Amino acid sequence: MKFFLLLAAFFVVIWLMRGGRRRVPPSPPPQAPVVPPAGAPSASESIVACVHCGLHLPQSEAVTGEVGWFCGDAHRQAHDIDARS
Repeated sequence: MKFFLLLAAFFVVIWLMRGGRRRVPPSPPPQAPVVPPAGAPSASESIVACVHCGLHLPQSEAVTGEVGWFCGDAHRQAHDIDARS
């Protein structure tokens, strides 16, 4: 019995000397933040809908009119003509 206790103590000492646990692999290095290309809408930019056709687009790309936002000059002018008739 004494032999098994000494053998167990020996293995515990060896186990503790080697680290005792599985080593955790090192975490990957942090990645550089992704920079959106120039001209791309930012994540916090407002999205508006064209009054004429309902298309959703970033506010920086929209054309403003008397009654709201439009996706282009053609729809702004078409809406003005439709409103007058």
